[in-house]
Amino acid sequence: MRTIIRSGPTARLGAILLFLGPLVSWAAELITAAAWQHPHYSPFYNWVSHLGLTGPSQVAFGQIGNSPLGAVMDTGWVLYGILLIVGALLTFDLRRGPRPITILVLAIVSGLGVSLVGIFQGSNADVANGLIAFHQFGAQGVMLAGNVMAIVVGASGARIGLGRGRRIASIVLGIVGLVAFPVFMADVFTGWAWNIGMFERAVIYPIMIGHVLLGSGLLVARQTSLRQPVAVGR
Repeated sequence: MRTIIRSGPTARLGAILLFLGPLVSWAAELITAAAWQHPHYSPFYNWVSHLGLTGPSQVAFGQIGNSPLGAVMDTGWVLYGILLIVGALLTFDLRRGPRPITILVLAIVSGLGVSLVGIFQGSNADVANGLIAFHQFGAQGVMLAGNVMAIVVGASGARIGLGRGRRIASIVLGIVGLVAFPVFMADVFTGWAWNIGMFERAVIYPIMIGHVLLGSGLLVARQTSLRQPVAVGR
């Protein structure tokens, strides 16, 4: 079956970047959440984006935002977006038809989306000056494009070199994220806002786990191909 992945060190570097992106974001989230002291930060109740709020404590979107290390979270999101886009560019061979092109476009939309979340905050100031539109566009863009990417990657897994388990997991993760998205949006727009952080993460984390599976799967596939003996003709 014809591969849609580049060969050589370029592809290996791309796989490493795809793998590292979500890990960088998770590390930034853990560090930032640990620094949040008053009131207690809950990953179930609090918005993820409130971790990126800088400046004084404020009430934004119905919750108190008080993140002393908000800049760390914002940096983590921007780095994640950059690593995702560059990693996909280095990994997928666009000469191989529509599949790699589709995955790359989804990766770019996702990368730009998560970067916009880090650059434009969900703060009262950005609501007042209208910049909140970029934050919302970025958040919803990555939520949709990221989960669709997971499904497309899983469906194209054989051409990427992913094992059967990773292919199925990627598809399931994407479906879970897409199903959770309208539930999350309903929780937002009805004003119920029950455990908003939990539903938000139910949309976001499948994307991040999918990128970990993709990057690690590419690295495993590369190591396996290097170990395979080369047949020598008589």
